[in-house]
Amino acid sequence: MNLKNLILTITFLLSCNLFSQNTYVFLGSYNRDKSAEAIQVYQLDTLNEKLTKFTSAKNIINPSYLTVSPNGKYVYACTDTKTPNAGSISSFEFNTENKSLTFLNSQRSGGENPVYVSVHKSGKWIANANYTEGSVSVFPILENGKIDSIAQNFQYMDGSTHKERQTKSHVHSAVFSPQYDYLFLPDLGADKIRCYAFDENQKKPLMETQNPFTKTDLEAGPRHFTFHPNQKYGYCIEEMAGQISVYKYENGVLNKVQRIATHPDKIKEGFESSDVHISPDGKFLYATNRGKENNIAIFSIDENGLLKSIGYQSTLGKHPRVFAIDESGKFLVVSNVQTGNVIVFKRNPKTGFLKKTGKEIKIQDVSCVQIKRI
Repeated sequence: MNLKNLILTITFLLSCNLFSQNTYVFLGSYNRDKSAEAIQVYQLDTLNEKLTKFTSAKNIINPSYLTVSPNGKYVYACTDTKTPNAGSISSFEFNTENKSLTFLNSQRSGGENPVYVSVHKSGKWIANANYTEGSVSVFPILENGKIDSIAQNFQYMDGSTHKERQTKSHVHSAVFSPQYDYLFLPDLGADKIRCYAFDENQKKPLMETQNPFTKTDLEAGPRHFTFHPNQKYGYCIEEMAGQISVYKYENGVLNKVQRIATHPDKIKEGFESSDVHISPDGKFLYATNRGKENNIAIFSIDENGLLKSIGYQSTLGKHPRVFAIDESGKFLVVSNVQTGNVIVFKRNPKTGFLKKTGKEIKIQDVSCVQIKRI
């Protein structure tokens, strides 16, 4: 090997090693002890396939869900979750050089029990869903990453047919459309996917549309929602029915084209489906089931956006509430609340199947996971 090739090889290896170190895994937990590490951040070594503790944050209660700003500098969390007459949204500054996650500020969430927060691609807005209160709130983000006072809050009272779980609205997530010009709100209590137009340049960005909601099947319990990378299809996981509904998407309108179970036919009841994500290449969809199953259902996606069940993977723990796929599509990380363990799976890009890799992380009552390459 001549000197030029040697230099190129060394440069390539160094760049690969550097690239492997800039992926971070953010983990929240249900922890009522303010002295405990409620949010923990790990570095994901994509070459050696292992997690290493990076930093953490204390002095907050029950960060049930997290999201990371587009530039990776800020973390936003649903806090004071599952706390009577409380609920807040908190901001943190994430600094990779100082290895720090620093609390910035909090705002009341506009409703009890916030369970989901999304950040706009501009980094100037966040939206959160309040489950118990049945409401949505939007907040401006200041230039320093702090959350400004609430801009809008809409509360809903309508429910559906289940006598125990659907007596009123329970908004379970707030998901921006692919172009970030609409906001979708799966409402478990009302069997609706609510929708607003979103104008980031307005002081009150949420605006009513001609199609304010899409009605789901009765007692479906729509929970989380995701879009296909081609932006043509949306997928809603239904917690109570254990199903995924597939929608053709265009300009804020959803038209259902398929409904498929997240579980084998032999399981007839006790569904607790939770989270749903699609691989970056758009070829596979993954959905978690809690309750009796505690697994990840794996589906292939055809050219028309339709799903085909191809298998199941145990999450190696109980109550997989939230999982995430890294931006490269090589890894899937799942958080098991009841067993307090975090498992890293490696994805086979050809088959879609998963294989555990590295050592599991133990975090009491771990509630959620997000992955960001910075």
